[in-house]
Amino acid sequence: MSKKTNYSYIGIAFIILVFGIIFVPRIVDRISNNDISRQAGRSDQQKDLNSKTSDLVFISNNGENRKVPNFSFINQHGKTITNKDYEGKVYVIEFFFTSCPTICPRMNRNLIQIQNEFKDFEDFGVASFTINPDYDTPEVLKVYAEKYGITNPNWHLMTGDKEVIYKLSNEGFYIYAAENPDVEGGFEHSGNFALIDKNGFIRCRVVNGNPIIYYNGITSESEQTDEDGKLEEISALKEDIKKLLNE
Repeated sequence: MSKKTNYSYIGIAFIILVFGIIFVPRIVDRISNNDISRQAGRSDQQKDLNSKTSDLVFISNNGENRKVPNFSFINQHGKTITNKDYEGKVYVIEFFFTSCPTICPRMNRNLIQIQNEFKDFEDFGVASFTINPDYDTPEVLKVYAEKYGITNPNWHLMTGDKEVIYKLSNEGFYIYAAENPDVEGGFEHSGNFALIDKNGFIRCRVVNGNPIIYYNGITSESEQTDEDGKLEEISALKEDIKKLLNE
């Protein structure tokens, strides 16, 4: 072997040695830092995706997002229920009365369907407030719950002081309710549902650039449209419940 060849091998070995001294520590450092950071970044990104706020908007009043007012009533089991019992839960609010001969049965059949669709979610519930508390005692509400098949432990049918309930309805939620001896059943009220997120804020979807605020609770999915040709909103409500459950 010639000296020239020996010098070539020596030169190559020297280059490899220099490369190892300079670049190998950098590669190791990059593996131990950047790749771990990248992996952590991916985990954080996935976490952000899983906890991403949905496209449902908050309902504001005088510049403040509207929350469920504080309340305290007695449910169908004789237990005191407050708004704090719903903290950390997505839930639907309705105002009804058990002897209602018109829209309430339709509303509650729709809510039963929703209940059954979300039966595996412990953080879903319903809050039903009677507007005829003089008649709708806890015992009456319990019979009504059994009749309709209410099984969700977070579905409370609540009764209490009439003035407080009406204030909650008309001033707290702006969902109309009133006594009226001239109408069938003696009471009139809105058939709308309010959707509440896990932090107690009223939420809804935007349609044609405007928040719908409430969901029509009367028309069923199978009916598709009401007598005026307006599309049912139960399917939309179901979709939006899912969105809030995933927030």
